Amino acid sequence: MEKSEKNAKVFKAFCDSNRLRIIEFLKNGEECACKLLEQLDIEQSTLSHHMKILCDLEIVKSRKCGKWIHYSLNKEKLTEIKIIIDNMI
Repeated sequence: MEKSEKNAKVFKAFCDSNRLRIIEFLKNGEECACKLLEQLDIEQSTLSHHMKILCDLEIVKSRKCGKWIHYSLNKEKLTEIKIIIDNMI
């Protein structure tokens, strides 16, 4: 996949209000999927869909803990995205 195509997918991920809200919640640190479900007031299948997109693009990291998955921001990837934006100006 071409670099510009991959960048377009990353920026497309930011064009959804639920995904932006997820990122906002994760700014404060790792969060369990159960807490995200409560905070977002969405169905588990909807959360799974959004988290798959964010994790596939490496914007969010996940780790399994018992029956729940815990999510956190991938600060290295967000730094890469910030550099891409900085290079546009």
